[in-house]
Amino acid sequence: MKADRVREIPGPAGVLESLLEMPQGTPRAAVVFAHPLPTQGGTMHTKVVYQATKGLARIGCAVLRFNFRGVGLSAGTWDDGRGELDDYRAAIDFMAAQHPGLELWAGGFSFGSYIATTVGADDDRVCALIAIAPPVHKYEFASVKLSAKPKFIVHGEHDELISLKAVRHFYAQLPEPKEMVEIDSANHLFDGQAGEVGDALANLLEDFTCRTP
Repeated sequence: MKADRVREIPGPAGVLESLLEMPQGTPRAAVVFAHPLPTQGGTMHTKVVYQATKGLARIGCAVLRFNFRGVGLSAGTWDDGRGELDDYRAAIDFMAAQHPGLELWAGGFSFGSYIATTVGADDDRVCALIAIAPPVHKYEFASVKLSAKPKFIVHGEHDELISLKAVRHFYAQLPEPKEMVEIDSANHLFDGQAGEVGDALANLLEDFTCRTP
């Protein structure tokens, strides 16, 4: 696997700084993975984002992670989630153009999972939704609750910000198909356990395809 820096993704507020992780061999899916809340220090280098990217690349995915507007070298300023939705749409456009014909999956961590699954649920090009520690206490996830696309959730048992009970309740409201993994003893940032997130995604999605038999 090799990480290549990409500086030319055009975003609605200017260039978005990003990294593209390519798997060994021909990729079987293209994934855009979004980072947690910028106002709390979230970036594309957050450990969970890094490990999720590595886990998905191990199972053959081309994975793009990027900094939202105003983060790192990305142009623009924080827009309270509105502009960040547009940033994610721009990243989806980029990956769809770079990898035509591949399945396109939308994923993210915490705030990034809200952005990714909301955009992904409404974009016909996206066929799978991935949410790590979804902030269901803060956002409605209305589009996700109506989506018939496959949904994959990973959450920490001891998440101090978003209770496992709340996420279980959210999961129960989601239509099939869906799968959820709970990581024992993990807090919101999966401190000391970020690698388990990558492993969980690899196990969940290793044999997954959006295509029906």
